[in-house]
Amino acid sequence: MVEMTGAKALFEALKAEGVKDIFGIPGGAIIPVYDALYDETDIHHILTRHEQAAAHAADGYARATGRPGVCFTTSGPGATNLTTGILNAYMDSSPVVAISGQMPNSVLGSDAFQEADMLSIMLPITKHNFIIRKVVDLPAIIRLAFKTATTGRPGPVHIDLPKDVQVSKADLKIPAEVNYQKVIKLDPNPEDIRKAVKMLVDAEQPVIYAGGGVIISSASAEVVTLAELLGAPVVTSLMGKGVIPEDHPLALGMLGMHGRMAANIAVSECDVLLGVGVRFSDRATGDVRHFASRAKIIHIDIDQVELGKNVRVDLPIVGDAKRALAEIIKGLKLQVKHGRTSAWLQKVKKMREELAPRMDYDEVPIKPQRVIKEIMSVLNDDAIIVTEVGQCQMWAAHFYVVKKPRHFISSGGLGTMGFGFPASMGVKVARPECDVVNIAGDGSFLMNSQELATVVENKINVVSCIFNNRYLGMVKQWQDLFYQKRRSGVYLGKVPDFVKLAEAYGAWGDRASRPSEIAPKLREALKCGKPAVLDIPIDPDEHVLPMVPSGGRLDEPILT
Repeated sequence: MVEMTGAKALFEALKAEGVKDIFGIPGGAIIPVYDALYDETDIHHILTRHEQAAAHAADGYARATGRPGVCFTTSGPGATNLTTGILNAYMDSSPVVAISGQMPNSVLGSDAFQEADMLSIMLPITKHNFIIRKVVDLPAIIRLAFKTATTGRPGPVHIDLPKDVQVSKADLKIPAEVNYQKVIKLDPNPEDIRKAVKMLVDAEQPVIYAGGGVIISSASAEVVTLAELLGAPVVTSLMGKGVIPEDHPLALGMLGMHGRMAANIAVSECDVLLGVGVRFSDRATGDVRHFASRAKIIHIDIDQVELGKNVRVDLPIVGDAKRALAEIIKGLKLQVKHGRTSAWLQKVKKMREELAPRMDYDEVPIKPQRVIKEIMSVLNDDAIIVTEVGQCQMWAAHFYVVKKPRHFISSGGLGTMGFGFPASMGVKVARPECDVVNIAGDGSFLMNSQELATVVENKINVVSCIFNNRYLGMVKQWQDLFYQKRRSGVYLGKVPDFVKLAEAYGAWGDRASRPSEIAPKLREALKCGKPAVLDIPIDPDEHVLPMVPSGGRLDEPILT
């Protein structure tokens, strides 16, 4: 037991959790914490320029490592500015610990200056949130917050820290362990595994649908082993990109509204669909009445709430993806010869080859498909792609071939414009040895472009490739396809000169106006020793195709 203030105890508790980096912005209600930070040498604080960016940076950090990302804010508007980023993390099961200052306990409820009821505001968008009433409770609550964020299905946790608790002193000790009362079922029911094995052995046209839960549970190797053993193709959700190397012969790419044709057709024609760590979201399934309508569906998920929530499920299995897949593989090895071939597998391989997307356009204005091709030609397999949201995101998801888990990071469930740039900042802090490239649309990049100041000041050398079409492109696409081309409120007009904007902050900036310029200028950006922005004017009329209309069938996409 050592006497210390709540603020000092906070940092001791964070260090006990292995925290080395924090993203945040100070304010009056959290000044005692920042005063204690002044003396800290083991924790690096990165001052962002907006609280939403701090949350996204912590989120990116978490996705790149699997460890919780941490962000600080003050009370009131500082804390409320976190909410979009926290909801984003909640929707994508990302472990973020957000700590906001609060008014002293004695004035809570009096509408004090910069007071906001964060307990109520954060309640529906976090796994759990706390308000620390007494300094003696602080060490255990911090430990419990981290355990909550990472146990079972990960997610964000918020801690409201009143100013009087920050300055109060007590004899405190960081507990070695805390009791996490919620029971998490990790091991699947053996009888369910037996049934799954039989269904997969009997299947003539099996497909594996892998999502972000596979990456969270570090079960990518098991997915590849199962696919090769069973002779089954693998399709992924947006969050599951990288589960299987996408150049693997059994990898068909992303499923859904903007998925690859081979993936959508395979799911439409399969007789058994094994979904692992996926939510079966509306963007993946389209019309659920016709989704995998010929198939029996097996769904493995650690969160029982997801089983049967969006689609009918013939065999729900509650458990950790890695453990469940390992048991299925064990059972299959007793009954299936490794690498079995079938007419289905030959058909799938033929589809994969014949429906491969075209990317080698030479036109000017540049086609976005060609931009992705050029980016892939420069980056190695260890590079990490982060995306903004909109057309740029879907072009990246559709065309970019990802080889490793945690190397494609995007906002899935919430689809948050402005996510990519600050998230890439968090990714680079977490994985400084990797090249980190943010594939951005001009509209989405502008929502957090002020973080150019953060990356320059902190020497966080990320590269943003801006797909510049001067539109809010995805909204424009819907207006073109479904609203008789009545483009309303989507033209960005004279967006900033992104090269000059980058240079104004002290970053590297350049423009690639022809396809042949993209690769050499991207190489220069990666080697320049600064954060970089590469402006790439693209065809403003290009759509993300094929596209399954909202509520449509996967096998009936818009092609032109």
